[in-house]
Amino acid sequence: MSTQPRSTFAEVAYTNGYEFTEGSGYTLPEYPFVIPPELAHGTIGRHEIVIVGGGITGLTLACGLAARGVRAVLLDEDNTVGVKGASSRGICYTQKSLEIFQRLGIYERIAAKGIEWSVGRTFAGHDEVFSFDLKAQGNFNLSQQPAFINIQQFYIEGYLVERIAELNAQHSAHKAPLEMRWQSRVTGFEQRDGVARLQVSTPQGEYALDATYVIDATGTHTPFHTWCGVTMDSKRGDDRWCIADVRFRNTPPTERHTWIEAPFNEDRAVWQHLMGDEVWRIDYQMAPNADPEFVSREDQVRERLRRQFGDEVDCDIVWVGPYAYRSQCLHQLRRGSVFFMGDTAKVVSPFGARGGNTGISDADNLAWKLAAVLRGRAPDQLLGSYEHERLQAAQDNVLVTNRTARFLRPATPQERLFRRAAISLAKRHAFGRLMINTGRMAVANTYTRSPACAPGAGTSVQNVVFQWADGSRGCLNDLLTWAGEDLVLLVFGPQSATALGRIRQLTAQTPLKAVQVLSPGERAQCLEHLRDPEGRLRVACQATGQAWALVRPDSYLAATGADWASTLVHRLSRALALA
Repeated sequence: MSTQPRSTFAEVAYTNGYEFTEGSGYTLPEYPFVIPPELAHGTIGRHEIVIVGGGITGLTLACGLAARGVRAVLLDEDNTVGVKGASSRGICYTQKSLEIFQRLGIYERIAAKGIEWSVGRTFAGHDEVFSFDLKAQGNFNLSQQPAFINIQQFYIEGYLVERIAELNAQHSAHKAPLEMRWQSRVTGFEQRDGVARLQVSTPQGEYALDATYVIDATGTHTPFHTWCGVTMDSKRGDDRWCIADVRFRNTPPTERHTWIEAPFNEDRAVWQHLMGDEVWRIDYQMAPNADPEFVSREDQVRERLRRQFGDEVDCDIVWVGPYAYRSQCLHQLRRGSVFFMGDTAKVVSPFGARGGNTGISDADNLAWKLAAVLRGRAPDQLLGSYEHERLQAAQDNVLVTNRTARFLRPATPQERLFRRAAISLAKRHAFGRLMINTGRMAVANTYTRSPACAPGAGTSVQNVVFQWADGSRGCLNDLLTWAGEDLVLLVFGPQSATALGRIRQLTAQTPLKAVQVLSPGERAQCLEHLRDPEGRLRVACQATGQAWALVRPDSYLAATGADWASTLVHRLSRALALA
């Protein structure tokens, strides 16, 4: 995959998601259509899992299943990644997403191509009114992965396709876990008696296949919303923006800069980010009645760049196009055999990087649960916790981003008054800076309403570093990979003989692996143990004293405690939906 600077622009034609135009500034891979068995033999295939949609969410789920050896079929109507080259699309990937990608085996490629950043600055006019450095914030500094990496979305999607191919290659051809079917559009759907039937259209004809579970990751305009009769809250704003993906000869600082009132953009908002290939993404807020075709013209884009960077600005324009956004959230994320995730579950305005990142976490959440259920390690009820957890995440992210959208484009006199007051206070007082809202940066959501997590748990455990028993360096993701599909019980500090006996009994009877976590000077009592010399694992698991922590395969904390008798058994049962 590579990018070539161009200065030609596609005719404006809204597509999906944030309604990006179809651009032509990026060269993307093309994947071949392969005739599926159903079409070759005239049969109706039966599959446990069918994923519909090969965007970043669907591909993350597919890769997560392939990494576990769980068989699935992915259908995508296109033959490439991205939206036919439509801009950079998603660009900011959070620490949680990067931790997931490290577990899936593509993080190193992302880190090599993308741009790591931690400093953000916000301006009103020429005055800096807010700034942050994520490296200085305690909630980011435990993980091996940085707070954020900027990279064009299609690169990550391409890496996921490549990784799936690598995972498939580890199996014989007829046992490859993930079947990728490109140029396959789902045109019909029905479900009865716990089975979904999909009608699929391809360049070589149509066929049908059945599935136990269908995962819809096709985007905001999915037909499954109508087919399944789902209800939702939806609101379309009148805010209009125009993206310019630009490669400069002399580059700005590698920081996230935002302007609430940019003097070079008629006092409207502007975003400025560096991505891979030394391409900068600059988002310009437009007038509500702006003509998308006019604001996308090359002369208009270059005039905005000249006003921002000066008469001597020297750059290539890689891609340009307008977008609008909406706020949308389903009332439920499962309807019979169908699960909704990513942009089919919710759509948020693109402030704070809460769109694609939450879709990645949707996929990570569901992947281990599907694997546990299909392998008989947990009942189907475990899948119900997907809706509890990820619907809460969707609702929280819609709420947060809607507040940002109203700050950037106030809709009422009261909101305009609040914004003027906040900017005025921020210019003079430190406390006023906390009122500035150009996007609360995404973090891993918490699951306070989950039936599978104990009270006080439901938080993401960062990918911290520790020492294996032999003194070599390891991290939480390594531990989760070693545990496979089992939950991990971390036992902190010395234990009594009774406690050790109870642990051995639990690991023999349940899908659980136990590991003793030792501080400096403590003696190992278990064969499986590791050392936490800096106490990072303790902090990440919120463990004090002789405690235990139950960590799920998606690195979420299911429970903590100190009671070995009944509490742990109850928490383990809840985590696996056995009680």
